[in-house]
Amino acid sequence: MYNLVLLAARPAEWTHEQFIDWWRGDHAELTCRLPGLRAWRHTEIDAALEQRSEGWDGISVLSFDSPEDLRKALDSPAWARAVEQVGDMRGRRIAVMGHEAEMFSG
Repeated sequence: MYNLVLLAARPAEWTHEQFIDWWRGDHAELTCRLPGLRAWRHTEIDAALEQRSEGWDGISVLSFDSPEDLRKALDSPAWARAVEQVGDMRGRRIAVMGHEAEMFSG
């Protein structure tokens, strides 16, 4: 798998619950339409292990078969609609991509 990983924090004027509801609701309706999307996992962050890790609300992992498939998704009208919906909401995010390796399965 080739993953796009997004770590996001809500806009200052939103509650954590509002942000998660939006991310898993209205925004998910658009995200699920990305061409080539094989899997999508979302983690609602409810605690930080240490102080320097505080301030984040959720992690999204969008999985594709290849970097090329992710690139097609990012170039698609579906991605453009999702970006347009986010607009200028002024939250924070970190977005990275890379190959997945399963390290353990119990």
